[in-house]
Amino acid sequence: INRIVIDPANNDIVYVAATGPLWGAGGERGVFKTTDGGRTWRKVLAGDENTGANDLAMSSKDPRVLYASMYQRRRTNCCMNGGGPGSGIFKSVDGGETWTKLAGGLPTGDLGRIGLDSYRQDPNILYASIEAPSIVPVDSGKTGLWRSDDAGATWRKLNATNPRPMYFSQVRIDPNSADRVYMDGVGMQMTIDGGKTIETDAARVTHDDVHAIWIDPGNSEHVLIGNDGGLAVSYDMSKTWTFIPNLP
Repeated sequence: INRIVIDPANNDIVYVAATGPLWGAGGERGVFKTTDGGRTWRKVLAGDENTGANDLAMSSKDPRVLYASMYQRRRTNCCMNGGGPGSGIFKSVDGGETWTKLAGGLPTGDLGRIGLDSYRQDPNILYASIEAPSIVPVDSGKTGLWRSDDAGATWRKLNATNPRPMYFSQVRIDPNSADRVYMDGVGMQMTIDGGKTIETDAARVTHDDVHAIWIDPGNSEHVLIGNDGGLAVSYDMSKTWTFIPNLP
């Protein structure tokens, strides 16, 4: 399970993004919803036999508006297939009952892992970190950080940076600035100018493989990250970091 989203107006309503089995086809893949606090669940967005749900984002103004990314992923004894035609971004405006696949300038064809976030102060603003195949020896032009300012109707590419996706990358928008965005991957990426420039290792003094990012909604200088080494905190918007060594 890559993401759990709770309706802030009713905590009995919960959405779960389930990737499904890693080593084989089928299984329980897609977006699942409960309206009774988890006693019962039903699938509201299904992928194909190789594609599950990867990320979820909910509008801060209307919890019925949801965005989901689907991710085709398969592991074998020798290799990993991290993408395919089942990957993409979907939107629901009725609490997950129906979904529409978004286009509006987004890359088409085989895609990989997609991270999503919605800006807290204006949920019409969305960011997506999208992985796409390269055309050897040059990039296909699809991979990178993308932004929508009209609730997903249209998208534009901001930058070709995308941290190694694998299973743990994500994108997070500063709750107080739509132009300040973090992306985690092997290293943590950060832009303060809406993707014009990106610092590609904004937490290098801590540990690689950043899995989680939290930005204090009351103080953007205060940032927490979780990585393969543990937990680290910054009080100056990632200029300096303190590693917290008191966890197992």
